[in-house]
Amino acid sequence: MTPPSNTVLHNLATQLRIDSVRSTTEAGSGHPTTCLSSAEILSVLFFDELRFDPKDPQHPEADRFVLSKGHAAPILYAAWAAAGAFPREDVMQLRKIASDLEGHPTPRLPFVDVATGSLGQGLAAGVGIAFNARRIGSDYRTYVLLGDGETAEGSVWEAAQVAAHHQLDNLCAITDVNAYGQSRATQWAHDVDAFAARYRAFGWHAITVDGHDVAVLRAALAEARGMIGRPTMIVARTLKGKGVALFEDKDNWHGKPLKKGAEADAAVAELEAQYVPTSDPAPIIKKPATRRSEGPLPDFVAQMPAPAYALGDLVATREAYGTALAALGGIDVRVVALDADVKNSTFSDRFEKLYPERFYQAFIAEQAMIGAAMGLASRGAIAFPSSFACFLERGADFIRMAGISMLNIKLCGSHAGVSIGEDGPSQMALEDLSMARGVPNCTVLYPSDAVCAERLVAVAAATHGPVYIRSSRPKTPIIYGPDEKFHAGGSKVVRQSAKDVATVVGAGVTLFEALKAHELLAKAGIAIRVVDAYSIQPIDREGLIAAGKATGGRMFTVEDHYSAGGLGDAVSEAVWDQGFRVQRLAVRDIPRSGPPDELLDRYGISAAAIVRAIRA
Repeated sequence: MTPPSNTVLHNLATQLRIDSVRSTTEAGSGHPTTCLSSAEILSVLFFDELRFDPKDPQHPEADRFVLSKGHAAPILYAAWAAAGAFPREDVMQLRKIASDLEGHPTPRLPFVDVATGSLGQGLAAGVGIAFNARRIGSDYRTYVLLGDGETAEGSVWEAAQVAAHHQLDNLCAITDVNAYGQSRATQWAHDVDAFAARYRAFGWHAITVDGHDVAVLRAALAEARGMIGRPTMIVARTLKGKGVALFEDKDNWHGKPLKKGAEADAAVAELEAQYVPTSDPAPIIKKPATRRSEGPLPDFVAQMPAPAYALGDLVATREAYGTALAALGGIDVRVVALDADVKNSTFSDRFEKLYPERFYQAFIAEQAMIGAAMGLASRGAIAFPSSFACFLERGADFIRMAGISMLNIKLCGSHAGVSIGEDGPSQMALEDLSMARGVPNCTVLYPSDAVCAERLVAVAAATHGPVYIRSSRPKTPIIYGPDEKFHAGGSKVVRQSAKDVATVVGAGVTLFEALKAHELLAKAGIAIRVVDAYSIQPIDREGLIAAGKATGGRMFTVEDHYSAGGLGDAVSEAVWDQGFRVQRLAVRDIPRSGPPDELLDRYGISAAAIVRAIRA
């Protein structure tokens, strides 16, 4: 196969510029200048470097491309159209409500692996995609295009550290140094050596180039392919708005399309004049190797071994999480685990001991861990990143973007709530359920005992899309037998009688406070129904309504979480139209350090607090 000439690649870059200007002008919004700065980079990548099939963009052996600077979406779409993925004229559907060519890329498009546009996330996703190549034994390479402005994001450097530590020589990133952000010049403007020095300090191989010279770009990419033991960063000096004199290398043009009519027509004419006549043949896309398939997913729930606990045993759900995760790893090779230096507290180290080649350490860099999980999930892995729940909150924006990407990541947050005790409020994660519930289509599971926890880990693996599992630090008694079934959207009535005067809904540690309250009230002749709402999203609306109707419409929720966005809100939303009275017991102040039992009582979510509320 004869490589395309430099002239052909130059002309393709010009075509990408023209299509970017036309589509943003037609849309009346968008970011043409950031597209024009990266035209040669896209031209060389798509028509000389990448191995891919435009008609099969999810080919498992294809090289992957992540547009971290997602606001340059118009030129991404122009490149895929030029490669033959869809008709070129369709780029004019940019940003229209019926079109999947959105303002920033999402996986509604088959050639987009992860949603981008929240800057600083693409490199971490690229790390995960590169991990996946190793997982499946593929030689596909991963390329990420970053903007210079987003390099201010700390998550970029978290990802850079992880990539260097794992010696990801199958990862090549390119920084488009066009010197302007949205409101002003970027930190280092056109000082490409400043970028290169920083990446070298992080353990990367760095190359500085003229980002508008296709021959130099080709040579840099060839050098990256030959690099052993280190990822490569190509630092490309470019001009924002390259090719159009009106805004080339000028500030205050970010996110501003050209006006229809004379302004846009003049720009297109200026660009068309930059075509170089040639009889050189058009490029032929390099196709990937023969397609391989990992086959259909197994029935994780059916194949999980039965939990090996006796009723009354004291076991923390975080420990059961680790046991279940290790069991899942033996069921399917697509199950992977990621850690942020707390594996001996979340018990994910049980997975590592059995499957070290599928265990990825990000150290104390939760954003990089979640971003890498997103990349792995985008390529077919079932990724379980876990950490203390409060530290997962640091990656809330990544979790939000994983939801937009509709990715199969299964987060586990441990050590949540005042029940962790003496470590104090900075470690208590009293907002995590709200964070997870706020992500559309995110399943939120909160097991109470180890049997429930093991079963829900299997449910998480079997559930499509993002899942958040909340595990607890304290040991809790086993209340379920090994044959008990659980499912997303379910609940369990664990105490009931025909004389119940109220329903108490708990989850996790507060379920046991509700059970203690049940015993205390029973001695006084007051019967209550106790419900384990182990699935908080989706929640068991039918089961809750049935319990509420059976108990005179009196419902209490009790949660080791702040009052906003957690269990109480979920239950109230589920039964809002039933005329029930729902009283929510939750943590309503910033807590202090102290013994767990004292904290539960001080903040109104203990058995004694439940008794007081019901008596009142």
